[in-house]
Amino acid sequence: MPGRFHIARILSSSYSLRCVVFHNISALDSPYTKGINVSTTPRKFEDALRFLTQHYTPVRLDDVLADPDGRNLPARAVLVTFDDAYASVAELAAPLCRKYGVPAVFFVNAAFLDNQRLAPDNLVCYVANVLGMKTINVAARAVRGTDMPELHSLAEVFTIFFPTMTLTERGAFLDALRQLGGISDRQLAKESVLYLTTEQLRALASFGLEIGNHTYSHTHCRSLSREDIRLEVERNRAELEAVSGRKVRSFSPPYGSSRDLTGELKSHLQHSGYEAIFLSESVANPKGADPFHLDRVNPRVDRDDSFFLDLEILPRLRSVRNRLSGRSRLFGTRKNLRTSVN
Repeated sequence: MPGRFHIARILSSSYSLRCVVFHNISALDSPYTKGINVSTTPRKFEDALRFLTQHYTPVRLDDVLADPDGRNLPARAVLVTFDDAYASVAELAAPLCRKYGVPAVFFVNAAFLDNQRLAPDNLVCYVANVLGMKTINVAARAVRGTDMPELHSLAEVFTIFFPTMTLTERGAFLDALRQLGGISDRQLAKESVLYLTTEQLRALASFGLEIGNHTYSHTHCRSLSREDIRLEVERNRAELEAVSGRKVRSFSPPYGSSRDLTGELKSHLQHSGYEAIFLSESVANPKGADPFHLDRVNPRVDRDDSFFLDLEILPRLRSVRNRLSGRSRLFGTRKNLRTSVN
């Protein structure tokens, strides 16, 4: 391992806070999760914690906020996070984190507490796995019209279709899925028991697991209006703080894209008491990183080799690529300016 870390530093020595993100800790994929790459088995998750505690220094959100530019964090500092409101974090992940002494941040959607309804991703996944993609396409065309291009996979639903929808369009699409499938959202949620109860969330907070904001209903943020921000961001914060009894200080936009961190949203978060924002684009966080633009890695943890590659090598390479592409765009802009002047 020392040799591997030396090689990684040759690629780029500027890598301060490592952040990893997990979602559902489960040995089996259900119709609600199969195909959306959110599940890690308990054994692999424990192996990941063992690897992190052997080669890194796990830190708390408090440590990150106390040193926002990352210059005085411990060597190879790592912050473990979870997204979504899966009950498996309370049932399986949190006990393992306590066993290994690993702090964590859990970004939660309050809309799904107590299994009142299914999250959009889980509903779409269930329909695709049980009824097929044909039903997904019928619902999509009910919202977008017959000219809507066919969606062939769940990946296309979540990378092409979902990001372009407004909250109103997404609601209409999900309603169409329920009607076409004869689905009772509440009944399926109660049967699946996928999500946290309010008691579990309260217990996690009392044990010191930090609770963060992940929007109320797990929506893309790039098209949120000012009113939508109040409904999705501030409503979620208020409900999480009421249940947990703890202040919510950090925010993670669902799906983790920087395109969802709009200028209006970032300004709102900065001026309403938030202290950190976490994305998920698997890019290295350099020393001096903006605490309102920290990045996380969604790693493969099937083997130590792939975990090391995803956590140390690929984020550095992406950072180098982004710097080079930024310089290339800047050069192109300057060239165009010179051409227009001449």
